[in-house]
Amino acid sequence: MAFNLVTLILIFLSLIPGATRTPRTCDPSFRGPVLTTYDVFLSFRGEDTRKYFTDHLYKALTRAGIPTFRDDDEIRIGENIELEIQKAIQESKSSIIVFSKNYSSSRWCLDELSMIMERRRTFGHLVFPVFYDVDPSEVENQTGQFGEEFAKLEVRFKYQMERVEGWRRALKEAANMERMVLEDRY
Repeated sequence: MAFNLVTLILIFLSLIPGATRTPRTCDPSFRGPVLTTYDVFLSFRGEDTRKYFTDHLYKALTRAGIPTFRDDDEIRIGENIELEIQKAIQESKSSIIVFSKNYSSSRWCLDELSMIMERRRTFGHLVFPVFYDVDPSEVENQTGQFGEEFAKLEVRFKYQMERVEGWRRALKEAANMERMVLEDRY
């Protein structure tokens, strides 16, 4: 039986305990009632995937009535981006991480990933990795072009090795999860 990506993601979302297709529900897995605004937090490197993949995924999710956070649409000019991202992850029931060749060139993406994986470990946040034109082993071991981009970022953050090690841990953890691997066909 063949499924398209959106169907698989909808199946993934059906695994969310108490999932609804309306915003502002209480998530019982947290300590006390916590407001959740989104069913999905979408993490991606825009320059790699926006035009051919992420925009289509986002539109399909919103058409299906699934509240989805995408920084392009949800953060207004003048807001503190880092705080808004952190808040959105905390207010999301799940995350879809779209790994691409240049994902590791962005400290923003890696910080998002670290927050998402910490939330997964701490609160059981559901995570669905999608590997878009990058092999999961390259993400896990930071090799190939993915590794080259990570190495450049590692040099920039050489005085923050705890942060870099957190990124490595999150990459390895995400690469070893159930996932979807897609090749760029454009």
